[in-house]
Amino acid sequence: MKTWQISVPDKQKAAELSDQFGFPPFLSLLLVTRGLRDPDAIQRFRAASDWSDPMLLPDMAAAAARVQRAIDEFEPILIFGDYDADGVTATAILYSYLETCGANVRYRIPTRAEGYGLNRAAVEQAAADGIRLIITVDNGVSAAEEVALAASLGIDTVVTDHHKVPEKLPQAVAVVDAHRADSNVPYADYCGAGVALKLVAALEQTGDEMPADLLEHFGDLAAIGTVADVVPLTGENRALVRAGLRQLAQTDRMGLRRLMDAASITDTQLTAQRLAFTLIPRINAMGRMGNSAQTVQLFLTDYDEEAQDIAAQLAQANEERQRLESEILRSAEEFLHVHPRSQLERVLVVWGADWHPGVIGIVAARLVEKYGKPTIVIGVHDGMATGSCRSIEGFSIIEALTACAPYLTRFGGHMQAAGFAMEEARMAEFANAVNQYAAALPEMPLPTLKIDCKLNPAGLSVELVNELREMEPFGAENPSPVFAIMGMELIQITPVGGNRHLRLNLARGDARMTAMLFRTAAEEFPYRVGDRLDLAVTLDVSTYNGREEVSVVIRDYRPEDYDAAPLLRQKQRYEAFARGELSADDAALLRPTREQIAAVYRLFRAEEGQPRTMAYFCYRLRDAQIGYDRLTIALVALRQLGLIRVTRSADTLTVWVLPAEKKVQLDAAPILAKFKEKAVS
Repeated sequence: MKTWQISVPDKQKAAELSDQFGFPPFLSLLLVTRGLRDPDAIQRFRAASDWSDPMLLPDMAAAAARVQRAIDEFEPILIFGDYDADGVTATAILYSYLETCGANVRYRIPTRAEGYGLNRAAVEQAAADGIRLIITVDNGVSAAEEVALAASLGIDTVVTDHHKVPEKLPQAVAVVDAHRADSNVPYADYCGAGVALKLVAALEQTGDEMPADLLEHFGDLAAIGTVADVVPLTGENRALVRAGLRQLAQTDRMGLRRLMDAASITDTQLTAQRLAFTLIPRINAMGRMGNSAQTVQLFLTDYDEEAQDIAAQLAQANEERQRLESEILRSAEEFLHVHPRSQLERVLVVWGADWHPGVIGIVAARLVEKYGKPTIVIGVHDGMATGSCRSIEGFSIIEALTACAPYLTRFGGHMQAAGFAMEEARMAEFANAVNQYAAALPEMPLPTLKIDCKLNPAGLSVELVNELREMEPFGAENPSPVFAIMGMELIQITPVGGNRHLRLNLARGDARMTAMLFRTAAEEFPYRVGDRLDLAVTLDVSTYNGREEVSVVIRDYRPEDYDAAPLLRQKQRYEAFARGELSADDAALLRPTREQIAAVYRLFRAEEGQPRTMAYFCYRLRDAQIGYDRLTIALVALRQLGLIRVTRSADTLTVWVLPAEKKVQLDAAPILAKFKEKAVS
């Protein structure tokens, strides 16, 4: 359940752009909605060819000079990367380039067990191996102690990173990070692979022209790293990904070709979104489940048999990741069932023994989507706890962790995603502290879905959807357009994919539409044939039997003309009541009347045994002025009185009416007695 923010487009400005640039009216409307009004900005957006001189990055001149000296003098170089898709592509870019330069270079990817970033054991091993220069990629800006250790062992370090810069920089030969306080670059939102490519460009002295030769050799890897790390697809990143996707479509990199074969990707299907849902999970899977050094080798090998073997290993790791994800998600849901109080908190915090640290971030994202709250998932092993956090817009999870730093041994991340480690014994204290931080905020934000505009279903066409390609690549800060299609009557519900997904047939007037709803089984879908729904959808073009047709995917749905914002505020108010945070006067306003409880009971009888969302029930009860808060109190009261049985998952519940053995008194329900207690107090 989310509140929808539907943009109201400036049609006059869109018409002006259409006349000026010859854009189709629909495309002009979307560009204006996205804030692209200035002709120069639109030209840059369309050209997607931005590139700044790499020497503008802090310490880049020193970094390039030190690396060049190591190449010239054949000094042993170690590239120290990271185990995610950004880290392994950054490692492959720099290693491939240095190898072609004749450098004495090797690389190391830490295992998930070692943890993120440069570590003492790796530095000590490098010294034992005779390494004279360490180059970090996608890490290192927070490794002050490890860089100091390397220096004490006679090893220079060049740091290339893109993460938030601490107050104290490592005392390295160079720290190349666009987010340094002294940085004055025209663009700063690179990923690790982007910074690695900038270092290569500096060594090649490409200047401020987009380096065609380097993009030909490394654009495919840089595009994968950029999309995988969910950095903004604006400016240089947009240019890099657009060029990289073209290169990826014709890559002669054997490993990528075999990986695309395994993912059933054809050259005509290469978009940033398809990378994010096909290749990138496979690349990340090896790092999540084990050691990503094999993934780097996939990008480097010239041998078909080796490429096929590693691609198969990645596919197997991805299957194992999916299995573990499902298991941990079930365990997390069970945790919330066993600890119902935790569902009432502003921030969900769940934990379990031996939950795999490489998967808990995905589980956290699933729970955020389902419960609409910032979520922290913690795996416990040998007395230590590893946590992964995902958030909603408007709630900075990294600020929350910063406020709770005394409970943590380490942490890092950004507004929407973060990770940390702590002692197992402090988990309950931490869960309380992070919710105290949230309680001190002026107001908890609501989960929100931003929608570009409303769309008439009668206007859907392949030609219309193809106009959207001008806006690609889609990703962070340039998301795939979401459209609201209002007042659609549900005609047919068809389970597909072994009842893991649904195909819905809908109509409005003479317009007919088929839409896919993923990760929803038939018994979980809360609406029925004949209901009228508003849909939030994304659009694409698919080919079936050689014929192109519009593909509609449902992102969210709600009863027709029903705003979720008041409902979500009512939910927050009920949770505050359940936590005992409301005053007696405020709590008294939530008590449903006898007539309202009777209306709820009648509706439950009519909908018995059918999964329904709270939004659905509130919509049906709107004339009785029953919102989420009163509905929940009535639900609890009826259950306490033995009149109903309920199974619930987040905001979807199924109710069975039980036979009443004798007449019951509503005031006997403990939850209703609370109001009397509050009134007395």
